[in-house]
Amino acid sequence: MRVLLIDDDKNLCRVIGYQLEKNGFQVVSANSGTGGLKLFKPGDFDIVITDIQMPDLTGIEVLRQVRKLDRQVAIIIITAHGSIDNAVEACRLGADDYLTKPFGQEQLLFVIEKAVRFRELQAENTHLRQELVGKHRFDNLIAKSGSMESVLTMAGQVAGSDATVLILGESGTGKELIARAIHYNSPRKDKPLITVNCPSIPDNLLESELFGHIRGAFTGAIKDRKGKFELAEGGSIFLDEIGDLREEVQAKLLRVLQEHEVERLGDSKTLKVDVRVIAATNKNLEELVRQGKFREDLFYRLSVVPIQIPPLRDRKEDIPYLIDFFMKRYAREQQFVVEPEVIERLQQHDWPGNVRELENVIERAVVLSTDQRITIASLPSQLQRRTAARPDSAENFFQTEDMSLEEIEKKIILQTLERTGGNRSQAAKILKVPRHVLLYRLKKFGME
Repeated sequence: MRVLLIDDDKNLCRVIGYQLEKNGFQVVSANSGTGGLKLFKPGDFDIVITDIQMPDLTGIEVLRQVRKLDRQVAIIIITAHGSIDNAVEACRLGADDYLTKPFGQEQLLFVIEKAVRFRELQAENTHLRQELVGKHRFDNLIAKSGSMESVLTMAGQVAGSDATVLILGESGTGKELIARAIHYNSPRKDKPLITVNCPSIPDNLLESELFGHIRGAFTGAIKDRKGKFELAEGGSIFLDEIGDLREEVQAKLLRVLQEHEVERLGDSKTLKVDVRVIAATNKNLEELVRQGKFREDLFYRLSVVPIQIPPLRDRKEDIPYLIDFFMKRYAREQQFVVEPEVIERLQQHDWPGNVRELENVIERAVVLSTDQRITIASLPSQLQRRTAARPDSAENFFQTEDMSLEEIEKKIILQTLERTGGNRSQAAKILKVPRHVLLYRLKKFGME
């Protein structure tokens, strides 16, 4: 590692230089701030060590000039005991650490190691963030169908604004992917994206999770805690499955959207927050508003820009491209062959679990494959058979003059369960009945 050492005390400069070279560093020395700046070029040095008190140019001024030229180089300030305040100010301006005279070799090496490690972590963080931004570019999302192209066009248009976005769609359609793409293609991309899955947090903890609490606000609140909105400061918060929010939490969320401020549980003070809200739900919020289960004013605040993601069954032209994408993800470096009839069979399926279900099918096929070929036999049993027509299609009512209403109902339930691979919750969603109603019908028909 190359070190630029700047100190007007020639003896101290010589001693520090000797200690560093003995430990494997390459050292270039200067005995004035002006001389040091003449030697400095961005990328030439890994570390700059400069005295804070020099006659021609102070270490603070050296620090300012170096930081303008190079944001990555580690900078360490040397200060006398009586100038600690100056050293603290230097750290505020961009120095990584400081050394107080007199100091020994071990302390010198420790401070250098700490500063260099911090810079490495910072560079790694920047690299990972750039990777993340690249991963969530809109052109990385698969959209060959016209309906999905429209979704991505709208999401791309709204990304550059601060408008609140409401993403609508069935479970497994990729609502979170769209939310992430909006954030990482926005001016807020360098700030946090905080994700909250509303149904996964117990009702009694949701307010605390979202808005924070102060010590003593409730039993178990042993210290102050920031909420998700505070943690997302400057960035975005993604509220997934927002249709499950309790009414009192809805009221507080409305205040955040209107006033841009939060109030921690147990606290009377309000805190200003600068956060963009992106929400998603698989429920019909307008119907929930009509039923009095969701606040109408909150619905309108959230749906400034509503984006409806179509289910996979309505964009089957995307399926071959999604298959290819998931094959690359799970096969990694291995070369797999997907037989044409597999793609044909997967395009016939109605995908009640949407893209997430397709991903699971492909992952399973890759894991269980022994010859790096994906055949019909690689698919789950319900997909090895040709998918029956949808229960609501005309051909599915058979010859109704020969069947009772109960027989038709039983047949439709059986076909729907076949489509979902026996998943009763998904079958209930397709049939648009509560799960307990479906279970009652199964029991009634002796089909448990």
